[in-house]
Amino acid sequence: MRQIMVRYSVKPERTDENEQLIRDVYEELARTAPAGLRYATFRLADGVGFMHLASVETDDGTNPLSQVAAFQRFQEGIEDRCDGRPVVSDLRAIGSYRMLGDGPAE
Repeated sequence: MRQIMVRYSVKPERTDENEQLIRDVYEELARTAPAGLRYATFRLADGVGFMHLASVETDDGTNPLSQVAAFQRFQEGIEDRCDGRPVVSDLRAIGSYRMLGDGPAE
């Protein structure tokens, strides 16, 4: 299993566009339901920052997100939307309380 975090800031005039591209990704994920992927995206309190969390749980380590057409569209022009380069970090979980699919959030 690989867990990834991506953080970046978008130019203020491009935030709504970026958010819509992300919503399009989730619409496609809801339709296609790719196996081996857990994914969440957050808009930060500053209004221009975004954080994506992904957990890739495929046997061969390939990320199913890369096969999602809406995600490919999201990545097109990301450099132009961003104010600086996105920072990609691999994560190592220390603990999780119902965050990574380890039980119902009842």
